[in-house]
Parts: sequence; structure tokens; C-alpha cells
Amino acid sequence: MDLQLGGKRAIVTGASRGIGLAVATTLAAEGADVALVARDAAALDEAAAQVDAAGPGRVVAVPADTADDASVRAMVDTVAERLGGVDVLVNAAARPAGAGPLPSLTDLTDDDVRVELETKLLGYLRCARAAAPLMTAQGWGRIVNISGLNARKSTSLVGSVRNVAVASMTAALAQELGPRGVNVTVVHPGLTVTERIPGMIADRARERGVDETTVSAELDATTTIGRMITAQEVADVVAFLASPRSIAINGDTVAAGGGTPGVVHY
Repeated sequence: MDLQLGGKRAIVTGASRGIGLAVATTLAAEGADVALVARDAAALDEAAAQVDAAGPGRVVAVPADTADDASVRAMVDTVAERLGGVDVLVNAAARPAGAGPLPSLTDLTDDDVRVELETKLLGYLRCARAAAPLMTAQGWGRIVNISGLNARKSTSLVGSVRNVAVASMTAALAQELGPRGVNVTVVHPGLTVTERIPGMIADRARERGVDETTVSAELDATTTIGRMITAQEVADVVAFLASPRSIAINGDTVAAGGGTPGVVHY
């Protein structure tokens, strides 16, 4: 299937590693021009070289902090100038789930929640707010927000709140922008194989006094396909949602975690 992404101009935040980098690489392979956005300029340049080798389109690296509105607006202006416009925005700049120990209610501070909302929810909103006018002016666009399956779990108050909030924001943006040609969707990855997974498995094995193969097997068993999904497999889903082919999906949540055992979502 031709995703019809050739020549589309995409911004991918959080693109220096993990799912964001996989998405940027996949969009480039589909023929899109891609702007990679992250805070670390050195890591971003390294990622851009990888993405540039994946496809025929233009690749630019634009350092920016999505927690700062002025930085976001300057980034979008730079991308629009260098690529000639913006057709696709993929929001993936966020702290990874489980980045630290989960505090109890009595130990949970306002800042524990605030930093997650500032980076993920408001960061995504800032990028959408800056890019959407360019899309609506041309009558076409796609915004894909990377959230997470913690939205469907009660294991992490902070993780659940930030991801539910992103899904709610997505639905609201879709209702406003959909009639103007811009579809907005949210993707919920589960635990995904990225650069950080080997270290996480080693840490859990050491804490529990078991070998790493035991931890890996337990993580694989959390999906209905019997293994963790890779960043590339999430990126394949995102690429479809970012394409003209996805017109039938707007405001909805797409789970991309390999299937959750024992639950029904409808």
C-alpha cells in the first residue's frame, strides 16, 4: 500500500531516540521530508544522519524544548521556512514511562505531576497550537500524539493522568480541526523495545535477584502476541495515521502494545 507520504513535510518531536527516532526514520523511508526535534543538539545531529540515509527526502535537525512556548514557535517557523510548510506533526517528546520509582500518595508532590503535564500534555499542545494553523490554511494535515497504555491502567497515578489527558486533548483537537482537513489521533504504545530496555531489564533482575531472561519472559507475557513490541512496529502504525490513507480515523485512540491480556476495550 502506498501511504501517499511522498513530499509531505513532517515534524517529529522526541526524535533523537526511541519511538520518535523510529517514526522519523519510517516517514523518511516513505518519502516524506522530516524535521527532527529534540533538546540535545548533538544527539539530534546523529539521529538526523540515520534518518537522512533512510529516504530520498530532505532531513533537518531543529533543537527545541517543547516545555517552552517560544522555543516551540521558533522551531515551527524554522521548519516551515526550511521545508516550505508543515503537513504532519508527530508529538513524541516526553519522559519515558517508569522513568523513576512510583511515589505513594503521601510522598507524591505537586511537582511530580506538574513536570509530566508540562512536558507531555502541554508540550504536545504547544506544538499542535503552533503547527495547526499552517495545516488548516492549506486544508490538510495530520497530528499524531504518542501517549501510552498507562492510560488504561491504575498502576501509576502520574502515568495514567498524563496519558488520559493526552487522549482527551486529542479528541478535543480532532473535533475542532477535523472539519478543516486536519485529523488528530493518539497512539498508546505499551512497554516498547527501545535503547533503554536492556538497562531496565538488568536493573529489575538485580533488584529481584533473578536472571535477566526471567524478567524478559515476564515482560513478554504482558502482551497477547507473547513478546514486547519494537519501536519500529509502533512507527509503522504512526506512519499510517500520519498519511492521507487514515482519513477514517479522527480523535480516536489506537493501541499499539501487542495486545493486553484479559481486557476488552470497546
